[in-house]
Amino acid sequence: METVVSGIRSTGNLHLGNYFGAVKNFIKMQDSYKCFFFIADYHSLTTHPKPENLQENVIDVLVEYLACGIDPKKSTIYIQSDIPEIPELYLLLNMLAYKGELEKCTTFKDKIKNQQQNINAGLLTYPVLMAADILIHRADKVPVGKDQEQHLEMTRNFAKRFNHLYQKEVFPEPSAFNFGENLIKIPGLDGSGKMGKSEGVNNAIYLNDDEAIIRKKVMKAVTDSGPTKKNQEKPEIIQNLFTIMQAVSTNDVLEHFNNAYNDCKIKYGDFKKQLAEDIITFTKPIKEKCDDIKNDKAYLKQVIEEGAAKARESAKKTLFLARESVGIKKY
Repeated sequence: METVVSGIRSTGNLHLGNYFGAVKNFIKMQDSYKCFFFIADYHSLTTHPKPENLQENVIDVLVEYLACGIDPKKSTIYIQSDIPEIPELYLLLNMLAYKGELEKCTTFKDKIKNQQQNINAGLLTYPVLMAADILIHRADKVPVGKDQEQHLEMTRNFAKRFNHLYQKEVFPEPSAFNFGENLIKIPGLDGSGKMGKSEGVNNAIYLNDDEAIIRKKVMKAVTDSGPTKKNQEKPEIIQNLFTIMQAVSTNDVLEHFNNAYNDCKIKYGDFKKQLAEDIITFTKPIKEKCDDIKNDKAYLKQVIEEGAAKARESAKKTLFLARESVGIKKY
């Protein structure tokens, strides 16, 4: 059975973009692949979150993973920092990562623009830690979005470089994975192309947002003055909202508003009200499950401990091979 590894940073709650871009597929994978899903709390340290926020965010993401349908009996769900083999492999891979290639990484360039007062070494070596996350379980496949393809290619390069240097086939070269489907990429509400945590508080709809917040965010979504001729192409800011509607609404609702737009009869106020109610209907069952799971402290403790044990069992085997390959052995 092929191994799949993927994770989400613990910098806040999951949003619709996370759900449709990753978690929905995670759920599908559980019956056909050996899956490792982790919460990347080490990665979040590059932005220096407060300790209490970091701990709370880790639990929130775990709860939402479980509420969305990831089954700890089928998959291994764990917290990154519970696996000490990951930072050790990160150290070994850093010896094979070169300054020039890390500085060329697109995400590094973007990050240093946004946090010029905090350009730390963790930002530079972020792709190396990501590679360690993937290679620690000798993954065959990795579900990645378009913005992470460069990181996956770097992981493949590190695996190939390690195998070549030490003349041992320790690591497979993992490939990107998306079920062969055209995935719905959920855009932001502010007219940008991406729904995300770093794009602003009103950009994303989070799975745990209450009804009033969802309505407020959607009603503030960016629109234009409306179509001026029949069947004209929708501008990006409008197509973004229709893309979200495609994900959460029924086909009849989507068709109704598409026809209204094409006939120049659309009223954005009515459109947004309908979109907000459909988002609420979609997220409500997940939110209710989140509330139940978060209150069950014993269950969460069990999931965390069992996930760490299963992940460490896999990680120890990989690290033994890596240490042996570079000449570091226990005497």
